[in-house]
Amino acid sequence: MVNAREHRAIGVAVLGFGNVGSEVVRIIRDQAADLEQRVGARLELRGIAVRDTSRDRGLDPALFTSDAEALVAREDVDIVVEVIGGIDYARRLILSALGSGKSVVTANKALLAEHTGELAEAAESKNVDLYFEASVAGAIPVIRPLTQSLAGDRVNQVAGIVNGTTNFILSAMDDTGADYAETLAEAGRLGYAEADPTADVEGYDAAAKAAILASIAFHSRVTAADVHREGISTITPADFESARALDCTIKLLSICERVRSADGRERVSARVYPALVPLSHPLASVGGAFNAVVVEAENAGRLMFYGQGAGGAPTASAVMGDLVMAARNKVNGGRGPRESRYANLEVAPMRDITTRYFVNMQVTDKAGVLSAVAAEFAAHGVSISTVRQEGAGDGARLVVVTHTATDAALSDTVEALGKLEFVTAVTSVLRLEGTQQ
Repeated sequence: MVNAREHRAIGVAVLGFGNVGSEVVRIIRDQAADLEQRVGARLELRGIAVRDTSRDRGLDPALFTSDAEALVAREDVDIVVEVIGGIDYARRLILSALGSGKSVVTANKALLAEHTGELAEAAESKNVDLYFEASVAGAIPVIRPLTQSLAGDRVNQVAGIVNGTTNFILSAMDDTGADYAETLAEAGRLGYAEADPTADVEGYDAAAKAAILASIAFHSRVTAADVHREGISTITPADFESARALDCTIKLLSICERVRSADGRERVSARVYPALVPLSHPLASVGGAFNAVVVEAENAGRLMFYGQGAGGAPTASAVMGDLVMAARNKVNGGRGPRESRYANLEVAPMRDITTRYFVNMQVTDKAGVLSAVAAEFAAHGVSISTVRQEGAGDGARLVVVTHTATDAALSDTVEALGKLEFVTAVTSVLRLEGTQQ
């Protein structure tokens, strides 16, 4: 424990100097006096780990090192900030830091989605902190409200838009009528999409964040492999046209919730997919690259967190919040919340999850088509809410919106529809969230 009266400096090592790492270093330097007052001791940079130390970064070259392992092992380092990304190398560095009694602040959602348990146990064994607010939704405070503010409540659902790239693309498609390829290219030109956007557009990034949120909200270990994942690359302008006809838009949602099995057992569902969202729902108005998370708790009711979900400065804000908390604990001898996994709830398979569905079919415009289609839905126990035909002749489309049904029942229905002679193709199947019918 650091004696607050002595005001000994808290040594900080920063691993990575990209968009986030450089902003963290800037804040530590520019706001040094204020941070010292908030922490009760000075935050002092011991070193910054980078791949290439030959580049001029506008700071004292002596601060930079390519030997991250040696930096983490230094005795004058109290807290390690990891913002290099990746899994294996970052995991090794974090475990080394925790094993030597140093607290860790990380923004690494991919690592946490795979190894939260291992890292949490390492932190607990040395009675140090592992903070990761920045791993989900950038600057938006979501982790701390779940672990602290709502610690005395029962959270039933955490749902939201947690990937800015996909939200930008879908918002642009809705606003302009452009197709997926055009808006993806525009997102790349504006810097919202990476050169390889797969992690974003295919839902891997959102799935990692869903795993973290589900683990915390439901006191159970959930990994990225447990999360059902679908991306947005198959969404078309026609889907948005149909969505508008239903007073909806389309968003890539991360949904984590408590569900019950047929025999009454409580389980966890964690899933990511594009879904129709009613315009009346608070998530429908979240546009551009912004993120939003809605938490439903038994006593607190509905809470919504909204803001910048990515970017150097916003993410660095979340990192700095964790760094201040960890530093205060070093000064005062405290510790942040430990991993809570007492519930140990089973993750429900996607086939058991119930929701509403939007099914778009291309059909031959002949007598008997509607009755044949309706019969297939009924045969698989899927109740139809509305049916609408668009167009005529061979290019006719039939749009069906269902009441709630299991994913298994809907999948069986779609398979059967594809075998009907009247159905040319089932062009899209989307879930409808934010309604209860």
